[in-house]
Amino acid sequence: MSANDGERFYIFTESYPPYNAAVTGQSFAHEAEDITGICTDMVKAMMSRLDYHFIMKMRDWSLAYNWVQGRENHGLFCTARTEERENEFQWVGPLASIEWTLFAAPDSDITLNSLDEARQYKIAGYKGDVMSDYLIDEGFDVIANVSGEQNPRRLTLGQADLWVTDGAVGPLIAEEKHGITGLKPVLVFRETPMYLAVSNETDPEVVEDLQSAIDEARAAGELSAILAEYTQ
Repeated sequence: MSANDGERFYIFTESYPPYNAAVTGQSFAHEAEDITGICTDMVKAMMSRLDYHFIMKMRDWSLAYNWVQGRENHGLFCTARTEERENEFQWVGPLASIEWTLFAAPDSDITLNSLDEARQYKIAGYKGDVMSDYLIDEGFDVIANVSGEQNPRRLTLGQADLWVTDGAVGPLIAEEKHGITGLKPVLVFRETPMYLAVSNETDPEVVEDLQSAIDEARAAGELSAILAEYTQ
Protein backbone atom coordinates (compact mmCIF):
# COMPACT_ATOMS: atom_id res chain seq x y z
CA MET A 1 0.00 0.00 0.00
CA SER A 2 1.23 3.50 -0.76
CA ALA A 3 -0.17 6.90 0.10
CA ASN A 4 -1.86 7.39 -3.24
CA ASP A 5 -4.93 9.54 -3.74
CA GLY A 6 -7.45 8.34 -1.17
CA GLU A 7 -4.87 6.74 1.13
CA ARG A 8 -4.14 8.32 4.47
CA PHE A 9 -0.76 9.58 5.62
CA TYR A 10 -0.45 10.17 9.37
CA ILE A 11 1.84 12.94 10.56
CA PHE A 12 2.67 13.48 14.22
CA THR A 13 4.39 16.33 15.99
CA GLU A 14 4.88 17.69 19.50
CA SER A 15 4.38 21.03 21.23
CA TYR A 16 7.70 22.78 20.60
CA PRO A 17 7.10 26.44 19.76
CA PRO A 18 8.04 28.24 17.61
CA TYR A 19 8.54 25.12 15.45
CA ASN A 20 5.26 23.39 16.35
CA ALA A 21 2.45 24.72 18.54
CA ALA A 22 -1.26 24.20 19.11
CA VAL A 23 -3.32 27.32 18.44
CA THR A 24 -5.13 26.62 21.73
CA GLY A 25 -1.88 26.67 23.68
CA GLN A 26 -2.42 23.07 24.76
CA SER A 27 0.23 20.36 24.42
CA PHE A 28 -1.98 18.28 22.11
CA ALA A 29 -4.15 18.76 19.03
CA HIS A 30 -6.20 16.51 16.78
CA GLU A 31 -6.46 18.47 13.52
CA ALA A 32 -3.94 20.10 11.17
CA GLU A 33 -5.73 23.45 11.32
CA ASP A 34 -5.19 23.50 15.09
CA ILE A 35 -1.39 23.23 14.72
CA THR A 36 0.94 26.01 13.63
CA GLY A 37 4.64 26.89 13.75
CA ILE A 38 7.72 26.98 11.52
CA CYS A 39 8.05 23.26 10.81
CA THR A 40 4.28 22.75 10.76
CA ASP A 41 3.80 25.36 8.06
CA MET A 42 6.69 23.88 6.08
CA VAL A 43 5.13 20.41 6.22
CA LYS A 44 1.76 21.85 5.20
CA ALA A 45 3.42 23.62 2.24
CA MET A 46 4.88 20.26 1.24
CA MET A 47 1.60 18.37 1.57
CA SER A 48 -0.29 21.03 -0.40
CA ARG A 49 1.69 19.92 -3.44
CA LEU A 50 0.52 16.31 -3.16
CA ASP A 51 -2.80 14.51 -3.55
CA TYR A 52 -2.29 12.55 -0.35
CA HIS A 53 -4.93 12.84 2.34
CA PHE A 54 -2.97 13.57 5.51
CA ILE A 55 -3.96 13.57 9.16
CA MET A 56 -1.84 15.68 11.53
CA LYS A 57 -1.88 15.27 15.31
CA MET A 58 0.09 16.74 18.20
CA ARG A 59 1.09 14.33 20.96
CA ASP A 60 3.73 13.79 23.62
CA TRP A 61 7.09 13.39 21.86
CA SER A 62 8.09 10.03 23.34
CA LEU A 63 4.69 8.53 22.58
CA ALA A 64 4.65 9.83 19.01
CA TYR A 65 8.26 8.79 18.35
CA ASN A 66 7.53 5.20 19.32
CA TRP A 67 4.11 5.13 17.65
CA VAL A 68 5.37 6.14 14.21
CA GLN A 69 8.05 3.46 14.03
CA GLY A 70 6.75 0.22 12.55
CA ARG A 71 3.62 1.77 11.02
CA GLU A 72 3.20 2.28 7.29
CA ASN A 73 2.47 5.82 6.03
CA HIS A 74 3.44 7.48 9.31
CA GLY A 75 5.78 10.43 9.83
CA LEU A 76 7.08 12.58 12.68
CA PHE A 77 8.38 16.17 12.70
CA CYS A 78 10.46 18.12 13.49
CA THR A 79 12.93 15.31 14.09
CA ALA A 80 16.63 15.99 14.47
CA ARG A 81 18.53 13.84 12.01
CA THR A 82 21.47 12.35 13.85
CA GLU A 83 23.84 9.47 13.26
CA GLU A 84 22.16 7.50 16.02
CA ARG A 85 18.72 7.86 14.41
CA GLU A 86 19.77 7.55 10.77
CA ASN A 87 18.58 3.97 10.22
CA GLU A 88 15.42 4.30 12.31
CA PHE A 89 13.57 6.32 9.66
CA GLN A 90 13.49 7.51 6.08
CA TRP A 91 14.19 11.23 5.97
CA VAL A 92 12.42 14.08 4.18
CA GLY A 93 13.86 17.59 4.34
CA PRO A 94 15.63 19.40 5.72
CA LEU A 95 13.08 21.73 7.26
CA ALA A 96 14.65 24.06 9.85
CA SER A 97 17.68 23.69 12.14
CA ILE A 98 18.01 23.66 15.91
CA GLU A 99 20.87 25.17 17.89
CA TRP A 100 21.80 23.01 20.87
CA THR A 101 22.03 25.65 23.58
CA LEU A 102 22.74 25.65 27.31
CA PHE A 103 20.83 28.42 29.10
CA ALA A 104 21.40 29.74 32.61
CA ALA A 105 19.11 31.79 34.85
CA PRO A 106 19.05 35.57 34.26
CA ASP A 107 21.06 36.21 37.44
CA SER A 108 23.54 33.36 36.91
CA ASP A 109 27.26 34.02 36.69
CA ILE A 110 27.99 30.74 34.88
CA THR A 111 30.26 31.05 31.84
CA LEU A 112 31.33 28.20 29.59
CA ASN A 113 34.08 27.99 27.00
CA SER A 114 33.42 24.36 26.14
CA LEU A 115 30.78 21.69 26.68
CA ASP A 116 33.13 19.74 28.93
CA GLU A 117 33.07 22.62 31.41
CA ALA A 118 29.33 21.94 31.93
CA ARG A 119 30.00 18.56 33.57
CA GLN A 120 30.07 20.16 37.00
CA TYR A 121 26.51 21.45 36.67
CA LYS A 122 23.03 19.97 36.98
CA ILE A 123 21.24 20.30 33.63
CA ALA A 124 17.48 20.38 33.09
CA GLY A 125 16.38 18.46 29.99
CA TYR A 126 13.43 16.89 28.23
CA LYS A 127 12.79 13.13 28.11
CA GLY A 128 13.32 11.73 24.61
CA ASP A 129 14.81 14.97 23.29
CA VAL A 130 17.89 14.47 21.13
CA MET A 131 19.90 17.11 23.02
CA SER A 132 19.08 15.68 26.43
CA ASP A 133 19.74 12.11 25.27
CA TYR A 134 23.12 13.15 23.89
CA LEU A 135 24.19 14.71 27.18
CA ILE A 136 22.96 11.70 29.15
CA ASP A 137 24.92 9.34 26.89
CA GLU A 138 28.00 11.52 27.41
CA GLY A 139 27.68 11.21 31.16
CA PHE A 140 26.34 14.66 32.05
CA ASP A 141 24.08 15.20 35.07
CA VAL A 142 20.72 15.66 33.33
CA ILE A 143 17.29 15.88 34.94
CA ALA A 144 15.10 14.60 32.08
CA ASN A 145 11.45 15.54 32.55
CA VAL A 146 8.47 14.37 30.50
CA SER A 147 7.72 18.01 29.65
CA GLY A 148 10.28 20.73 29.11
CA GLU A 149 7.92 23.60 29.94
CA GLN A 150 8.86 23.73 33.64
CA ASN A 151 12.61 23.90 33.00
CA PRO A 152 12.88 27.73 33.02
CA ARG A 153 11.37 27.69 36.50
CA ARG A 154 13.86 25.06 37.60
CA LEU A 155 16.61 27.50 36.68
CA THR A 156 15.15 30.41 38.63
CA LEU A 157 14.35 28.20 41.63
CA GLY A 158 17.87 26.81 41.71
CA GLN A 159 16.73 23.23 41.00
CA ALA A 160 19.04 23.16 37.96
CA ASP A 161 22.07 25.18 36.93
CA LEU A 162 21.57 24.94 33.17
CA TRP A 163 18.82 24.06 30.70
CA VAL A 164 19.52 22.36 27.39
CA THR A 165 17.13 23.33 24.62
CA ASP A 166 17.00 25.00 21.22
CA GLY A 167 18.21 28.58 21.05
CA ALA A 168 14.88 29.89 19.76
CA VAL A 169 12.68 27.70 21.94
CA GLY A 170 14.20 28.48 25.33
CA PRO A 171 13.47 32.21 25.63
CA LEU A 172 10.02 31.76 24.06
CA ILE A 173 8.89 29.10 26.55
CA ALA A 174 10.40 31.00 29.48
CA GLU A 175 8.49 34.18 28.68
CA GLU A 176 5.20 32.69 27.45
CA LYS A 177 4.82 30.06 30.18
CA HIS A 178 6.43 31.77 33.16
CA GLY A 179 7.00 35.45 32.35
CA ILE A 180 10.75 34.89 32.66
CA THR A 181 12.95 37.10 30.47
CA GLY A 182 16.69 37.48 30.18
CA LEU A 183 17.75 33.83 30.14
CA LYS A 184 21.49 33.65 29.46
CA PRO A 185 22.60 31.50 26.50
CA VAL A 186 26.00 30.43 27.86
CA LEU A 187 26.96 27.92 25.16
CA VAL A 188 25.81 26.81 21.71
CA PHE A 189 27.52 23.47 21.20
CA ARG A 190 25.93 21.98 18.08
CA GLU A 191 23.50 22.67 15.23
CA THR A 192 21.33 19.96 13.74
CA PRO A 193 18.95 20.01 10.75
CA MET A 194 15.40 18.85 11.44
CA TYR A 195 13.38 16.63 9.13
CA LEU A 196 10.11 14.82 8.65
CA ALA A 197 11.05 11.33 9.82
CA VAL A 198 9.06 8.71 7.88
CA SER A 199 8.69 5.12 9.07
CA ASN A 200 10.84 2.52 7.34
CA GLU A 201 7.65 0.59 6.54
CA THR A 202 6.45 3.35 4.21
CA ASP A 203 6.88 2.81 0.46
CA PRO A 204 10.11 4.55 -0.69
CA GLU A 205 8.15 6.00 -3.62
CA VAL A 206 6.01 7.88 -1.12
CA VAL A 207 9.16 9.25 0.49
CA GLU A 208 10.41 10.35 -2.92
CA ASP A 209 7.12 12.18 -3.54
CA LEU A 210 7.40 13.93 -0.19
CA GLN A 211 11.01 14.91 -0.83
CA SER A 212 10.16 16.28 -4.27
CA ALA A 213 7.35 18.33 -2.77
CA ILE A 214 9.52 19.89 -0.05
CA ASP A 215 12.22 20.61 -2.64
CA GLU A 216 9.64 22.40 -4.79
CA ALA A 217 8.43 24.45 -1.81
CA ARG A 218 12.01 25.43 -1.04
CA ALA A 219 12.76 26.39 -4.64
CA ALA A 220 9.61 28.52 -4.71
CA GLY A 221 10.85 30.46 -1.68
CA GLU A 222 8.07 29.24 0.60
CA LEU A 223 10.31 27.74 3.28
CA SER A 224 12.46 30.84 3.66
CA ALA A 225 9.30 32.98 3.79
CA ILE A 226 7.85 30.81 6.56
CA LEU A 227 11.06 31.03 8.57
CA ALA A 228 11.18 34.81 8.15
CA GLU A 229 7.57 35.13 9.31
CA TYR A 230 8.38 33.60 12.69
CA THR A 231 11.88 34.93 13.31
CA GLN A 232 11.76 38.57 12.17
